[in-house]
Amino acid sequence: MPTLKTFQYNTIDADGRKSKGTIEAANEAAASNLLRSRGEMPLELTAAGQGLNREISIPGLGSRVKLNDLAVFARQFATMTASGMSLLRSLAILEEQTTSPALKRAVGEVRTDVSGGASLSAAMAKHDRAFPRLMIAMIRAGETGGMIDRALEQIADSLEKDSALRGKIKSALTYPAIVLAFTFVLIAAVLIFIVPIFEQMFKNLGGELPAITQAMVDASHNMWWIGPLVVIIVGGGTAVFKQRLRQDEELREAFDRFKLRLPVFGSLFRKMAMSRFSRNLGLLLNVGVPVMQALSVVGETTGNAVINAAMRDVQAAVREGQPMSSALRRHKIFPEMVTQMIEVGEESGQISQMLDKVADFYDREVDSAAESLTASIEPIMVLVMGAVVGGMVVCLYLPMFTIYQNIQG
Repeated sequence: MPTLKTFQYNTIDADGRKSKGTIEAANEAAASNLLRSRGEMPLELTAAGQGLNREISIPGLGSRVKLNDLAVFARQFATMTASGMSLLRSLAILEEQTTSPALKRAVGEVRTDVSGGASLSAAMAKHDRAFPRLMIAMIRAGETGGMIDRALEQIADSLEKDSALRGKIKSALTYPAIVLAFTFVLIAAVLIFIVPIFEQMFKNLGGELPAITQAMVDASHNMWWIGPLVVIIVGGGTAVFKQRLRQDEELREAFDRFKLRLPVFGSLFRKMAMSRFSRNLGLLLNVGVPVMQALSVVGETTGNAVINAAMRDVQAAVREGQPMSSALRRHKIFPEMVTQMIEVGEESGQISQMLDKVADFYDREVDSAAESLTASIEPIMVLVMGAVVGGMVVCLYLPMFTIYQNIQG
């Protein structure tokens, strides 16, 4: 089997619409024939990775699609399909106008697969780093039920709400992050520029430095290797820990359980998890995804390994004929209000509507918790920064008192 190469193309179709993207083929002639078979006339066809067109790829960077880009893509896709536009034409337009390189590449390959006869969900499933599993499952259910436009509309709503939720959390954590960064910069500046001046002055005056001041002087002398070492240890340790979290399911579950028990952030993490769980499960059930498959997808899309483990237990219980609400009660992460609402939904046959109400409730709770977190963190960070600066000032001026006492004696 010949090795496939990637070609970049600019084409025009019978209606005069221009498009560009990438295509894989054995050679340039095969790529041109493939484009012509799709009803597109090649205007330009060049091999990717040559000259100025060479793509620079850094491992771990640029391979995932940002949530905001995905939310915009889903909304535009939903609008186009709802207006009666064909999937292929919608995908061609979306590929042309998206600004994310990773998403553009994925959409182009999805369009190629769809034009070759593959279903939209099957084509998207090949790009799990670009399209989340929740999105693929809902599109597959929409294809089965003949309501793909409705599925895309609900996917867009879900992604926009998730994006807004993350934005609120980031805004709540921006202030403490800036204060912490400024504090570290201030400490480094004092050790590099201020401490040597005081050290020279202490030498001229004579006397022995207190232990804590001597520690600052030693740190100032060794900043050239201590600083990079700390950065390497923190950065490398974080990378290794994240890798272990991805590979070790038990460690990931223990870490997520620890996050839920944190004194200030634990409540916020729990409310976020409940909002995402309720929203995703309600959406999947609403578009007709089977309960067992919905529980499996929800467990992997909430971003919490504790809920994922709980979903496996709930799946086993539902398979044996038990109600979902009773299975959820065995797991402490689910508040009583959630299980009660699901129980009412099971009895009334409106479980997806009840889950939507639960999600709306926890969305409001997350908003309130984020505002409270911001209000409580600000004075704490001011106190921390004041304590750091004040402590360094005391350490620098402490020898003054010793020297003064020696002079008096």
